[in-house]
Amino acid sequence: MTWLVTGGAGYIGAHVVRAFTTAGIDVVVVDDLSSGLGGFVPQGVPFEQASILDTERLTGIMRTHSVQGVVHVAGFKYAGVSVQRPLHTYTQNVTGTVSVLEAMAAAGVPAIVFSSSAATYGTPEVDLVTEDTATRPESPYGESKLIGEWLLADQARATGLLHTSLRYFNVVGSGSPDLRDVSPHNLFPLVMDALVEGRTPKIMGTDYDTPDGTCVRDYIHVADLADAHVNAAKALAQGQNLLPVYNLGSGDGVSVRQIMDTIAAVTGIDFEPELVDRRPGDPARIVASGEAAARDLGWQMTHTLEQMVSSAWEARQAADA
Repeated sequence: MTWLVTGGAGYIGAHVVRAFTTAGIDVVVVDDLSSGLGGFVPQGVPFEQASILDTERLTGIMRTHSVQGVVHVAGFKYAGVSVQRPLHTYTQNVTGTVSVLEAMAAAGVPAIVFSSSAATYGTPEVDLVTEDTATRPESPYGESKLIGEWLLADQARATGLLHTSLRYFNVVGSGSPDLRDVSPHNLFPLVMDALVEGRTPKIMGTDYDTPDGTCVRDYIHVADLADAHVNAAKALAQGQNLLPVYNLGSGDGVSVRQIMDTIAAVTGIDFEPELVDRRPGDPARIVASGEAAARDLGWQMTHTLEQMVSSAWEARQAADA
């Protein structure tokens, strides 16, 4: 059995690939390297440099490698930037998902795990988000992920596609020192790059309706997230009846200010963040329950906040070694 991981040379996708190989499941990676790194793909794992928008190429790859399922991680993932680049966001995330589904249909691939986002909820009106919470995305990114979920559901009604979507928000840490988050927009690399380069990290927005005025989020370790994708793939392959969506949440939020304090403690670098204006498209608080995923997918948080920070810092330091 072989699973195709789109975006498998990216930060999250590369961890998913390693989780599959650790579980003894064959994988093939498709990535256009627009943000991923070829060196993140393990030796011995087939790697096809291709765009998910190239439906014909995708179809050929699926047939050549006898793919039985897809984990669709590839996409444009920056909520704030999506407000300035809506058409690019929709092309990559909506048209791209259509292309993946068309290739799957042509190649006879029956199952897909979709990497969605808690951004589909916008700013929830509840303290703890569940799968039944209303979706009100507030950015083109969140809208594009919700449309992706709709596409899977519609294709399932039409063809019997086996599918589930995993909604999560801030993914942090590292499962291995040679895999790190290289995003120019995510909090951990922004802060750690600033510290390494002698700059002052920034907090974007301190006037949110939260206890300390900064955004509150679920922060989950990337290795725990990767394991959840593998467990979802296994469940689909075994014919388990899964929900259309699962939240991979901690049930307990952490603020950006708390993250900054933890980074200072773990790194031993004392700093006072610069306070700047909000980023567009950032809700004040999103904290989700992971109970359904724990029940059906064995989801669990196995890393503390300190471990998330220390593993990310180790990987950041290894990049300069």
